Amino acid sequence: MTALVLEHDPIADIVEVTDEHIKIHLIDGRIISAPLEWYPRLAHATLSERHHYELLGHGSAIGWPDLDEHLSVESILAGRSSGESQHSLQRWLASRQNSANSP
Repeated sequence: MTALVLEHDPIADIVEVTDEHIKIHLIDGRIISAPLEWYPRLAHATLSERHHYELLGHGSAIGWPDLDEHLSVESILAGRSSGESQHSLQRWLASRQNSANSP
């Protein structure tokens, strides 16, 4: 089995989240993309929540504080989807529903 060796660490500069994809613009000029369905919290987020992201670790990761979602650029580049369990996602969705219904 061959191991992937990166010449440069993938560092994010700009992040776009559409209804279908997450696109990360890297500082070296590449743009990587993954299906939004791989990241259920982002898929269920509002447009405002999707746009409110922070670059972490000098751009090696991306965080969405309103969603408690954090993704490494390397994991997206490697094609890894969210590792969140269905049970955890359902709890998170229920808490969002309860927050929306609170006065």
